Amino acid sequence: MLASGILGYCTETLETIAEAGAGAVVTKSIGLKPRKGNANPTVVQADCGLINAMGLPNPGINEFAQEIRGAKKTLKVPLIVSVYGFKAEEYAIVAEKAIACGADAVELNCSCPHVKETGSEIGQDPKVLAEVVARAKKVVKGKPVFVKLSPNVASIAEIAEVAVKAGADGLTAINTVKAMAIDVETAMPILSNRVGGLSGPAVKPVALRCVYEIYERVKVPIIGCGGIARWQDAVEFMLAGASAVQIGTAIATKGPTVFRTITLGIDAYLRKNNYRSVKEIVGLSHRR
Repeated sequence: MLASGILGYCTETLETIAEAGAGAVVTKSIGLKPRKGNANPTVVQADCGLINAMGLPNPGINEFAQEIRGAKKTLKVPLIVSVYGFKAEEYAIVAEKAIACGADAVELNCSCPHVKETGSEIGQDPKVLAEVVARAKKVVKGKPVFVKLSPNVASIAEIAEVAVKAGADGLTAINTVKAMAIDVETAMPILSNRVGGLSGPAVKPVALRCVYEIYERVKVPIIGCGGIARWQDAVEFMLAGASAVQIGTAIATKGPTVFRTITLGIDAYLRKNNYRSVKEIVGLSHRR
């Protein structure tokens, strides 16, 4: 899948990603009202990936509804709308409107690390998270509700269990890891928000561990996300317990063709090892 936050605003880019081999696409996070996001600079390149503090810029669900309807007319793969809010009611309203416009599923962003009063602040509070998931699930009928989890917690397995008990149909693990960069000449943080979220190769071992721990705690599908750039990375996540994977930062370094390269690699791996489908390798590393 295309990970949320990457090229997910307009129909044309979603079509480009689908044509490049993605099995599904996830939009950028959409809220109840338009939001400008943070002032530049919002992205800085690190040796091990990217640090971003975009600040959830988006046109709001009412305007984005047109984009959802347009995309559904041409896309041949599932369209998942990422949703955020500052309280449970907002998550529910945006999720309901997204589904009404034709979205195949919603992914609740309960893990953004650089916007106050939403994202990871919600995902770190079990009581609030449960309310957000339950309210969204109540209005989203007949379509899956996924929850994107934050790694910036004491126990992601416990948070995953809370989300599932509240009604989550699946979990995405993980969002970015809190990080920052400082300019040695000015002695100031580079990002205008000071703190951002690290994505890319550096977070892959963290994400892999999170998927492994979640798989041992809950029995809903897990979507692995974090530093996946090669087919070997994707297979590792599946062996750890992921039923699917999302790709984000690798698009910036390898281009959209990374989707087809990875899917072809997975297919070759399955054939070489006499597996009939991905289902046969999901969680295989948990054998005792």
